[in-house]
Amino acid sequence: MRGTIVRAYNIRAVEKIKIGISSCLLGNNVRYDGGHKWDRYITDTLGIYFEWVPVCPEVEYGLPVPREALRLVGDPDNPRLVTVRSGIDHTDGMRRWVDKRLKELEVEELCGFIFKAKSPSSGISGVKVYTPSGMPSRRGSGLFGGAFVRHFPQVPVIDDGRLHDPPLRENFVERVFLCRRWKDFSKNEPSVKDLVDFHTSHKLLIMAHSPKHLSVLGRLVAEAKRYERKELLSRYAQILTEALQLIATVKKNTNVLLHIIGFFKKSLSPDDRRELVEITEQYHRRYVPLIVPLVLINHYVKKLNDPYLQKQYYLNPHPMELMLRNHV
Repeated sequence: MRGTIVRAYNIRAVEKIKIGISSCLLGNNVRYDGGHKWDRYITDTLGIYFEWVPVCPEVEYGLPVPREALRLVGDPDNPRLVTVRSGIDHTDGMRRWVDKRLKELEVEELCGFIFKAKSPSSGISGVKVYTPSGMPSRRGSGLFGGAFVRHFPQVPVIDDGRLHDPPLRENFVERVFLCRRWKDFSKNEPSVKDLVDFHTSHKLLIMAHSPKHLSVLGRLVAEAKRYERKELLSRYAQILTEALQLIATVKKNTNVLLHIIGFFKKSLSPDDRRELVEITEQYHRRYVPLIVPLVLINHYVKKLNDPYLQKQYYLNPHPMELMLRNHV
């Protein structure tokens, strides 16, 4: 069994999920100045649910602690990694290490990675690249961070800066739990019926991110028998990843909430439905967070024992204890 069962969400027991992470964010003294960038939200809150696989490219590559700082120079699309003062070029050696490390990480079945922002080795976007004119561009990515994203295009990634933006944090964690469910689902040689069931239970979740992608996935599932199983699952995973990378905005969430309320047309009184619509409107006007209408909707789903809504991951995409929807 992978990891440790920690608690239940959506009436399911969840195991700790393997997540890659820049080692300094766990409090390890691996930075160039001998320090760390310990993030207590990561260790104390997310750590309840995630099992960390720490990586420090510069130390694992062989550089000491402390060490001379590094920076990216040259072409932002193909930068060189050099030391700031002495100008020693570590690009080729680091790339060889990156290739080796990525192969090692393939067996870890990572469902996400939290990178150190702006790092010349670990940053995934917005990293400074110094041009010959001396003016830095912020179009770069670290040698390891950029290579990881290319090598594992369906693994959710975020940096520690964006992790503290509530909508981006909720999106990342939602995708991590979905990634784990997909890996568990796809490894058991699922049938077309299994895929239909998986898709059905994620319909509202996908709708909240992209109604367009939901339509594409619906057609793919409907035509599933035209594809070989491997191709079918690969195409589904790719489109699903693209959909979830889009942020679930207030407007799109409101659309899903009103869609759910439509299921209660015959089972709730006019006053109860009116209350649901009013609370949804309050959310739409940003007077209350998403958790407020969802608590009431979950109450009615449980009370009315609606089989379709009960299995919708949109209503419980991650543990409530993380309180991610209290801030979006």
